[in-house]
Amino acid sequence: MNSLRHGKSRRNEANLGAEREHFDKQQLSSISKAINSTEMPVKEKHARRIILGTHREKGAYTFWSYALGFPLASSSILSWKFCHVLHKVLRDGHRNVLQDCMRHHSSLVEIGTLWNNLHDKYGQLVVLYTKLLCTKMEFHVKHSEIPPNLEATDEVLERTAGSDINNVFQLTVEVFDYLDAELRLAETVIRQLNTSIAISTLTSGQCRLSPLIQVVQDSSQLYHFTVKLLFKLHACLPADTLQGHRDRFHDQFHSLKTFFNKARDMLYFKRLIQIPKLPDSPPNFLHAASLAKHVKPVVVIPDEYGPEQHDDDDDDPEPLIEVSNVSTSSIQAQPPLSQQLDIFDKAFGPPNGGFDDRDLQIESLKQDLELLRAELEKVKAEAQRYITQLKSQINSLEAELEEQRAQKQHAFVENEQLRMELEATRRRNAEHESTQAVFNEAENRAQATEQRYNKLREKHTELVSSHAELLRKSADTVRMLSATQQTQEEVERTKQQLSFEVDRIKQEADMKLEEQKFEMEKLKRDLEEKMAEVMRVKGTLQNSEKTSEQMNSSVTALQAEKERLMRSVSEKEAELSSLRQVQQVQQSSLHQERERNSRELVDLQGKLQEKTNLGEQLNQKLLEEQFALLQGTVTEAENIIQDAVAKLDDPLHIRCTSSPDYLISRAEAALGSVDKVKKGHADYLSNMGDAGGLLRALTQFSHLTADTIINGSATAHMAPIDHADRLTENCRGCATQSLQFFKDLKSKTTLQRADPASIRVIIQKILNLGQELRPKGMDIRQDELGDLVDKEMAATSAAIEEAVRRIDEMMDQARKDTSGIKLEVNERILNSCTDLMKAIRMLIMSSTDLQKEIVEGGRGAASMKEFYARNSRWTEGLISAAKAVGWGATEMVESADKVVLHTGKYEELIVCSHEIAASTAQLVAASKVKAERNSKRLSVLQQASRHVNEMAANVVASTRTGQEHLEDKETMDFSGMSIIKLRKEEMESQVKLLELESQLGNERMRLGELRKKHYELAGIPSEQVPEGNGETTLLDHPVTMSPKLSKPALFKKPALSQKPYIPPKTTFK
Repeated sequence: MNSLRHGKSRRNEANLGAEREHFDKQQLSSISKAINSTEMPVKEKHARRIILGTHREKGAYTFWSYALGFPLASSSILSWKFCHVLHKVLRDGHRNVLQDCMRHHSSLVEIGTLWNNLHDKYGQLVVLYTKLLCTKMEFHVKHSEIPPNLEATDEVLERTAGSDINNVFQLTVEVFDYLDAELRLAETVIRQLNTSIAISTLTSGQCRLSPLIQVVQDSSQLYHFTVKLLFKLHACLPADTLQGHRDRFHDQFHSLKTFFNKARDMLYFKRLIQIPKLPDSPPNFLHAASLAKHVKPVVVIPDEYGPEQHDDDDDDPEPLIEVSNVSTSSIQAQPPLSQQLDIFDKAFGPPNGGFDDRDLQIESLKQDLELLRAELEKVKAEAQRYITQLKSQINSLEAELEEQRAQKQHAFVENEQLRMELEATRRRNAEHESTQAVFNEAENRAQATEQRYNKLREKHTELVSSHAELLRKSADTVRMLSATQQTQEEVERTKQQLSFEVDRIKQEADMKLEEQKFEMEKLKRDLEEKMAEVMRVKGTLQNSEKTSEQMNSSVTALQAEKERLMRSVSEKEAELSSLRQVQQVQQSSLHQERERNSRELVDLQGKLQEKTNLGEQLNQKLLEEQFALLQGTVTEAENIIQDAVAKLDDPLHIRCTSSPDYLISRAEAALGSVDKVKKGHADYLSNMGDAGGLLRALTQFSHLTADTIINGSATAHMAPIDHADRLTENCRGCATQSLQFFKDLKSKTTLQRADPASIRVIIQKILNLGQELRPKGMDIRQDELGDLVDKEMAATSAAIEEAVRRIDEMMDQARKDTSGIKLEVNERILNSCTDLMKAIRMLIMSSTDLQKEIVEGGRGAASMKEFYARNSRWTEGLISAAKAVGWGATEMVESADKVVLHTGKYEELIVCSHEIAASTAQLVAASKVKAERNSKRLSVLQQASRHVNEMAANVVASTRTGQEHLEDKETMDFSGMSIIKLRKEEMESQVKLLELESQLGNERMRLGELRKKHYELAGIPSEQVPEGNGETTLLDHPVTMSPKLSKPALFKKPALSQKPYIPPKTTFK
């Protein structure tokens, strides 16, 4: 019986071993298919099998045992997909996965450090992803209550935060860091996707985008945690203490909202995830009631696994138990065990109630069933929680809809109010127009009153004339005169009253209605005319008095007519009394009109005051709007400057370079924009209602200054270390001063003292550094380059002709003075020199033809001088090469002359040959830079260059052959020397050898210093000077200098027709 039990246990162990082997094989297959170097996203079914494997073995031991064998350091895509699978395992794997992963924390750090030192796009993503995973593991290990998938309730968050405000503060900072790591990874992925040709519908783009699904899930939960914790902090701490937290949250809110909006628009995410929509503005933590308006963002993952079930035909079916078919799987798991039992076990099994292995199996299956039921209940609870969250989100959306409707109704009411106010304004305008019409009518009435006054004056004149006639005819002239005087006085009083009233009306009109000033002045002039007429009436009365005195003598003669005159006087008095009554009636009506005009003027003044207040309000609103526009422009300018400063530390910007000329042009433009900003600032301070000039100037200034900073940094990448440090420091100082200037502009208190003078000083320093970095050859005026090229080519041709002529003269002279071997050697050397000069002349002609072809093909509609000026560096190379060729030809003629006359050395002739070959090579290289590749003249020029090299080699060979023929080599006979003598000669020979080696080393050092000085004068930075004793034969800039001892474009030499000065050679004794 025991043997049977042992046999069954062995079979069970074999089954368990086979099952374990099958599990390991399946896990290895899934891990290898999920993590590979192919640029395509990880398939969900492979990741799901890996996650289910962690639940089966209750940990991630198998996953890490296979994952550590991958060559993560050899492929960035492999590392990226490994991080993606690890992120999924951390989120959805077994709860023991976190502890298993923490054991390999250092491996993740090493992977991130490795790819941080390499320049690779996926490598940069791997660096950020490893930092995120390390932060995630450290956070959840420290706060074990919060699961790695961040699916924690508000009660769990409250319990984790605790009651100590310091712990809440620290937890908030850690959540901020956690969310920052998520957002940095998302922003980098989207930025790389925008700058590359990959799109979300291609596998290359989906490979980058697939991990962002987990980033969206984590970020939405972290955002909710941050809001809850900040509201709790604001309930316990003052607002000023949490200003930094609020600023950091606002930055993260805008970054997260931008990320969600971009991801929501991508086609790849539409079928995989439903991304929540964040509110338009961040929560107001200063008002505790805003917490009720906060809605937790919920991420919904639809069932996307269906289409992937049959993607790969070679995949094995999933042997793991699904939650939905627990009973079926458990039933199907029974038959294999029963089939393994043989007939002997059925016949001779243990009795009922006895112990059997099947009981253990049944108990284990029951336990598994209970676990599966518990997991099913957990899934149902999770689904119910998701339903509750969705319902709450629907309720919040409905509440938001109601709020939008209420806002719409409120806007409609405000629209109606504005329409009513507009109607009231129109009515007030109409009333004002009617009041103006009434005022005009009052003016017309005043004119009518004036006309009535004129009629009274005319009647008064008639009365005076009739009174004068009565005085002439009546004896009672005195009584008539007295009565007339009384009448005159009354008329004068009436006139004075009318004049006083008119003055009052005029003063009131002047004080209250300035627009009627002209009419009142006209009335005043009319009044003055009336006063003048009154004065004339008085003069007439005085004349009448004189006439009455003269008529006193005739009083007696007029007594007869006295009665008739008295009757007429009584009639006139009655008529005058009626006129007085009419005048009183007119005065009363005039008084009433004046009172009505006064009331109308008061009303007009009130309306005018309302219009004035409304105008002041509109003016104040205009000033605020202009200042708001200024703040927006300054903020945008700050972003531009900050973006430029950020590029100074960007590793991708290190490869960018710029020329000092372009930096100078940008700096000069920036200086001009500083002046415009200063003028716009002064104009805005004088008239704060118009900020247009300052806004335009700030926009131009920010772009030009940012351009100057970026190009200054790019120029510093190729400048010497001292200049590069100063240039970078000035660029940063320019950004700092610019941001300080923008900060002063944003505040009304510091707006007056904002001054861009410090920015101008720093930009001027950048301009000066750019001018220092310009090559020395730029001192020549560009309009003289074209003429200088022609002059140098002509001078070089003339020098070659002169050299040929002098060589012919030396040939004739040598034939006369020498004979034998010396004549043969001299003829061979001079003939080779003549052949070399002829080859150089052909090279000069070919170069001239090629230059004409280049100029004709590249100048377009411009002239030849303009083409040379536009290509100044190339032109300077031609000038330098032409000068070097002419100088070398002159030197060679002088050296050949000395060799023929036995006053020079053969080495000088050899050096001159090398110099001519190098100079012609420089001329060919300078001409070849802008020539067409298939140009026939270029081929001719290259053929001529090879011919020059051959002729130069012939000169060197003939010189060395002649030197060997003419040198007398003494026969070394040491047969008569003793050992001591030989030893002494050997020591002297060694001493002389050491002296020669020392002199050779010194000469090489001197040659190296001479060449360094040559490079400095030619405008080559000291970093590009070749090391060694000046023995490098090729330079990096063949256009501006010769490959060997070439002379710079502006190195001062003697004229080509003169003999240059050569320092004396060191002779060896």
